[in-house]
Amino acid sequence: MDFTEEQINRYARHILLPEVGGEGQARLLSSRVLVVGAGGLGSPLLLYLAAAGVGTLGVVDDDAVDLTNLQRQIVHRTASVGQLKVDSAAESLEAVNPGVKVIRHPVRFTAANAAELISSYDVVADGSDNFETKFLLNDACYFAKKPLVGGAILRFAGQVYTFKAFEAGDNPCYRCIFREPPPPDSVPTCAQAGVLGALCGLVGSTQAVEVLKELLGIGESLAGSLLVIDALTTTFRKIRAKRDPGCPLCGSAPSIRDLSIHAQ
Repeated sequence: MDFTEEQINRYARHILLPEVGGEGQARLLSSRVLVVGAGGLGSPLLLYLAAAGVGTLGVVDDDAVDLTNLQRQIVHRTASVGQLKVDSAAESLEAVNPGVKVIRHPVRFTAANAAELISSYDVVADGSDNFETKFLLNDACYFAKKPLVGGAILRFAGQVYTFKAFEAGDNPCYRCIFREPPPPDSVPTCAQAGVLGALCGLVGSTQAVEVLKELLGIGESLAGSLLVIDALTTTFRKIRAKRDPGCPLCGSAPSIRDLSIHAQ
């Protein structure tokens, strides 16, 4: 594609990278990424993907901005309190990069709409804050053969992972590591236990890096590994994860064959 002078200036530091160049930047401009959750993780994810020039960003969130969000959800502003998060996020993203198209999905991600929501995107990023959505995203992306870049945070701990279990080789899915959602109320939420706001930026920004790598086809994919972050000790551990032959989703005898299990 032919870049405008404005695009050449805006993306100059990308184009200078041999791994990206003009061809890679053109690929980003034509890419489509769906981000589920415009909260603590979704905020830095969306901002960096918009700044990078990912051409189309879909934002899924049915919540409104609350004052308690602003300690970590940096895509929103004080003036946005009470506004739908998809609208607040879209305004911020358009201010960062008006050349990016933002598609607002002011709905909850459910088994009924999962397949339709992810169908037109190249990569899906998980910025959700509950296990129900994380397991549903894992299953939906597996069936749709979409790379899923996820993250999780609580207190001072974070995780980042990429799942492409639909590809050949020893590529696990979320259920290979965590078979089923934990019992209700067994794991505290950030609202109950707290979270260091800046940690959300660290994890969400790392997710953005992994999304860009998947779109560009560069570097070593995080697929097959789990990045564990301890902010209190400034420790990063990359743990190898293998496909589980007994996994109910991607194992040798899968018992989950569609998304209906989530609707029961």
